[in-house]
Amino acid sequence: MNILIVSQYFYPENFRINDFAQEFQSRGHNVTVLTGTPNYPSGEFFNGYGIFKKYREIYNDFEIFRSPLIPRGSGTSIRLALNYFSFIIGGIFTSFFLLNKKFDIIFVFEPSPITVCLPAIFIKKIKNIPICFWVLDLWPESVVSAGNLKTGIIPKILNPLVKFIYTNSDKILVSSRGFINSIVEKGINKNKVDFFPQWAESIFKPVKSDKNNLDFIPKNSFKIMFAGNIGEAQDFPSIIEAAIILKAKKNIHWVILGGGRKEDWVKSEIKKNRLKNCFHIMGNYPLEKMPEFYAQADCMLFSLKKEYIFSITIPAKVQTYLACAKPVLAMIDGEASKIIDNAQAGLTCPSERPELLAKNIKRLSTLGKNELDKLGQNALNYYNNEFERSMLMDRMESIFNKMTD
Repeated sequence: MNILIVSQYFYPENFRINDFAQEFQSRGHNVTVLTGTPNYPSGEFFNGYGIFKKYREIYNDFEIFRSPLIPRGSGTSIRLALNYFSFIIGGIFTSFFLLNKKFDIIFVFEPSPITVCLPAIFIKKIKNIPICFWVLDLWPESVVSAGNLKTGIIPKILNPLVKFIYTNSDKILVSSRGFINSIVEKGINKNKVDFFPQWAESIFKPVKSDKNNLDFIPKNSFKIMFAGNIGEAQDFPSIIEAAIILKAKKNIHWVILGGGRKEDWVKSEIKKNRLKNCFHIMGNYPLEKMPEFYAQADCMLFSLKKEYIFSITIPAKVQTYLACAKPVLAMIDGEASKIIDNAQAGLTCPSERPELLAKNIKRLSTLGKNELDKLGQNALNYYNNEFERSMLMDRMESIFNKMTD
């Protein structure tokens, strides 16, 4: 099968689509990639890349065509809009180099923005090739929620655009069951929408680390680890409040891996509330280092604010935590909470309920090693049954075969 992948992000940027491409190439399919010039997450072009530099290359035996685009810069609204729009124009321009090639299917990977599908639709219209569209970020809901834009011109522009993209996709796969109703309500036939979850990158697996990156934390402490973006959505005010509630529990320590727009605010709150002895922000580390860090934590934490869009979203870190066989603490509503509860992998509470998070931490911190290991094993078992990569790739291959029969 000749597969064209359309994704704004691709190697050397670190996204799951890299795994997908390599897996399908290894199964004997011919994979070609239409993507952007790598600039995520730094916002600057990767070394050796630029507009019309390395616009065509071979990686792991598949051909990559790179669209010129404006890098995302510091991630302001204007720079992101320019970044997204430039990929549409650049992607359509680059598509002309692909029109003489034979493809059986176009697979579109959408962590955001949804406009990544427009160059694919351009190719479809010319070559009459079916599109399989994998939706990981629900538009316009996520944009409207993030920008507090429930009224005004933005929703009026995005709503018909989103419907146009969904209508011109032959198959729509969604990373959360919660997305299905939203798409169907836009007039899309429910029969062409299916749940297809994310998997964890291959580096995420249980490891035993001889290293101790947390040697500054006293032995026999209970270590709660958060890994990811320190932003508005992650509701750090509630996390800080839970830390304040547990301040007297000297054995409980919070370890934060990552950075983001709220990082300075979090640091000021740590100082203001005298949490420096128990709340540790360690900055960013390469993705491949994460399993090593996870191995040194007693449990992993994720949280999201009380927003409708977050209640129907499954954050990617859910799969990475489960795949590493770690107990999970979750302060979130909806789909992600159901997964942790169904897996019996940890404890959950509703969004923006720091007092309940603190209560769950107290409860988890009293468990012995065997009990924590059992939660971690439950997590891994659930991951293997529901999210394991080769199983999902088998299913994707079956979907492609049905679409191209």
